[in-house]
Amino acid sequence: MTVLAVADWRAREARHAERADALTADHRGRAARGEKHPIDDFLFSYYSYKPAVLRRWHPGAGVELEDAADRAAWRWYELCGDMVRVDAAAFLAEKAVLVDAVERIVRGALNRPAGFGCFGLHEWAMVYRQDEHRHTAPLRLGQTGTDAVVEGHDLRCTHFDAFRFFTPDAVPRNRVPLTRDDQPALEQPGCLHAGMDVYKWSIKLGPLVPGELLLDAFTLARDIRRLDMEASPYDLRAWGAEPVAIETPEGKAEYVRRQRGFTDRGQALRQRLLDAIETARAVASVAA
Repeated sequence: MTVLAVADWRAREARHAERADALTADHRGRAARGEKHPIDDFLFSYYSYKPAVLRRWHPGAGVELEDAADRAAWRWYELCGDMVRVDAAAFLAEKAVLVDAVERIVRGALNRPAGFGCFGLHEWAMVYRQDEHRHTAPLRLGQTGTDAVVEGHDLRCTHFDAFRFFTPDAVPRNRVPLTRDDQPALEQPGCLHAGMDVYKWSIKLGPLVPGELLLDAFTLARDIRRLDMEASPYDLRAWGAEPVAIETPEGKAEYVRRQRGFTDRGQALRQRLLDAIETARAVASVAA
């Protein structure tokens, strides 16, 4: 166990809250004004986690907090003598199926080669041969031009949660038909949506994940979402997004360059997430 003096952990908690507030300030401001942003609000609508969840700092498993009696009543925390710590054993017992599933998906992506040939065409496949679209922004190339881009490329989506939004005509064009059951075997680190999901997994593991890791995962997801929509068929310049024209060689090169950077960041976060799970399991085994 690592022991944090009250001054140390309170300072970390305060820094975490300040960072979380800065990351969510624009979203909270828009929400108060009743405004929506097709790029930056995605992480709060698709994943359905409120800014308050990001603001709550956890030390992670294997850390004891001095003078933290107020936390003893928090779910999945326990009092241990004069110290308070995450009750790793209780969390792992209650969430065993979830933790095992997250670990399989994360470890699979960490150990699998990255693919860089999709060029973000999942967003194009979501509007293929459709008159109504998820976003109100216009299509940059129009419907006919957008359909032509899809028809001129090989769809290589490996992420089920993107594939499930393909239009009916786009589904059979994907190189591999995807199902939820296949996710642990097919998740690969080059996928932008798999990178965003590191944030989701960090949230789902709750107090096992140190607050710093959670905000790092959110920051990666936010940055990925920007490229995801810049490379989409939508014209989002009104929202400050310059197009990455993946229908051109230059656009493809730009997409892959940034995709590789996100892959490196995502892999580092996956390792930290697995380390948090392994620490929790070790702490729980000692407690048993």
